[in-house]
Amino acid sequence: MEFCIVGRIVDVQTIAEGSGIRELALLRQRYGVGCWRKKKGIATVRLLDGTTARAELHWYEAHGIGKVKLKIKEWL
Repeated sequence: MEFCIVGRIVDVQTIAEGSGIRELALLRQRYGVGCWRKKKGIATVRLLDGTTARAELHWYEAHGIGKVKLKIKEWL
């Protein structure tokens, strides 16, 4: 699902870090070695058809690499 984030991501929390991440080997292979964390937060997103809604987002993040594999987990 294609979307873009409108505004800021709020209520950011770390769900898992380091060896607690199931996809750690894949992240290191694809994006590089880093201090990986899985995070979640709430943001307003705009879909391709122009509709906007609030959603809970999940993503992986590492210092120097940034956010990768952003996905909508739940509509609010």
